[in-house]
Amino acid sequence: MIHMRRSLLLAALAITMTVTACSAGGVQRGDAAHGPVRDHDGTPWSGGDETATRDDPRSTFGVDVDTASYGYARRLIMDGRLPEPTAVRPEEFVNSFRQDYAEPAGDGFAIHVDGARLPTTHAMSGQVRLMRVGLQTRAENQESRPDAALTFVVDVSGSMDEPGRLDLVQDALHTLVDQLRPTDSIAIVAFSSEARVVREMTRVSDAEALHDAVDSLHTRDSTNLEAGLVLGYRVARDGFRPRATNRVIVLSDGLANVGRTEAEPILRRVRDEAAKEIALLGVGVGSEYGDTLMEQLADQGDGFVVYVSERAQARKLFVGQLPATLSVRALDAKVQVSFDPSAVQSYRLIGYDNRAIDDEDFRNDRVDGGEVGPGHSVTALYAVRLADEASPSARVARVQVRWTDPHDRKAAETYESVTATDLNRGFGAASPRLRTCYAAAYFAQALRGGPYGQEVRLGDLAEIADEAATASEDAEVRDLARVIRLAAELD
Repeated sequence: MIHMRRSLLLAALAITMTVTACSAGGVQRGDAAHGPVRDHDGTPWSGGDETATRDDPRSTFGVDVDTASYGYARRLIMDGRLPEPTAVRPEEFVNSFRQDYAEPAGDGFAIHVDGARLPTTHAMSGQVRLMRVGLQTRAENQESRPDAALTFVVDVSGSMDEPGRLDLVQDALHTLVDQLRPTDSIAIVAFSSEARVVREMTRVSDAEALHDAVDSLHTRDSTNLEAGLVLGYRVARDGFRPRATNRVIVLSDGLANVGRTEAEPILRRVRDEAAKEIALLGVGVGSEYGDTLMEQLADQGDGFVVYVSERAQARKLFVGQLPATLSVRALDAKVQVSFDPSAVQSYRLIGYDNRAIDDEDFRNDRVDGGEVGPGHSVTALYAVRLADEASPSARVARVQVRWTDPHDRKAAETYESVTATDLNRGFGAASPRLRTCYAAAYFAQALRGGPYGQEVRLGDLAEIADEAATASEDAEVRDLARVIRLAAELD
């Protein structure tokens, strides 16, 4: 399928000199010269188009730490299927891998900006440079973190009966109960056609009662996600603990088929509770997965969404990652990158399509950004086309980050600049983490199709990922190389 989309595009280029293609998913691609990309029904499809700096020198978006898109794409590819192009979000592919950014000394963010030339295997590189914007928050000592009050909203509909769904969730919950502190609290709500309280907010010191509640979960009937979230937030509100971290964690395949099945109407019913500092975390499971609904719920519920398909992944999330991210370092975090028109001809943000914010709203604190926890890293990649006359010392861009402190609700900002010299190193001399970012981002671009995906070959990306894995000794990057090679075989 990927190779077929490449052939179709090259044929179109040869005949019409336009950059337009149609994929099996019914998405019509385009470029700036031919108007916005549009879906099969005529609505704009945001593919991250190149922007002329003279027309708009600023790029503004809300921070996003979701990773579900890569996790689900990996599961499908391992099963012998390619994901739908519109379900592939490049920023979630990039943010699925560790970056090793240095942490700030205090709260807020450390900004890291670097880059490199594109590899020689990348078509149409020219003056284009890869620019990486990295944000890092300070990790938290688990002994000193606030207590947690977690309300798990568990999908027990018939679709969760498949191996690797409810059984995986139960195993992870059992493991989490054994790992949390006795002073933490857990509540459990189950939903199918209707929702019910399995266990009210209970201290982890009463672990036996919580284990019994997890064991009592059994599948039945349809999927009324709305009912589950409404009841889940009610239980979380009733069990709200001041000065603790209060979260609703929904575990589902996202295949809602009863009640309201869209994110906005569901969240409208629970927004009052969410405003009481009860953030939402989504954990997606299953070979058939409602990616769009889960992602929208997390984005609009001031949280994030991940996807797990294997027991080891679920245990790592619940035991290794969840406790470390229970607190919040920054609310409504936004990034604004201001490019210098004298040094940059054009730029393209790779991904973050549905996180765009109007430039003038960067300092409007009523406009939502993203929530970031302790020890989190966030990465955004830009393809930057330098101006021919740009000197090595020319400032390419200024990167600003704005966020709200979760304790005093005051806004704060920090910034960093990058020069042409910072982006001019050869690709082979770039850090293994930057090379991993490139491989992940352009793997996503290839899966999405369109002109930017045609600039790379999957075999080259797999080799780059392998080399980065060797240099970083990172098994997850090695697995990325394997997944890319499997995708290349699915043509």
